[in-house]
Amino acid sequence: MNNSNKSNDSLHGVKLADILETLVEKQGWEKMAKQVNINCFKSNPSIKSSLTFLRRTPWAREQVEKLYLRVIKK
Repeated sequence: MNNSNKSNDSLHGVKLADILETLVEKQGWEKMAKQVNINCFKSNPSIKSSLTFLRRTPWAREQVEKLYLRVIKK
């Protein structure tokens, strides 16, 4: 069995909501917005609005997942 998407292996089984909650807890919305430039982190941020946006926007979700991986490695 060939796993062609090795970059996301460490995210297997991790829910997007859990990723956001961890980032908010460890960094806060303001710092997240500086690292991933998306409006749902800047203007009236919430987990719900961010989940909606990230589920519909693959490039943004990828950036948030990369940020999460950097944060949990620290």
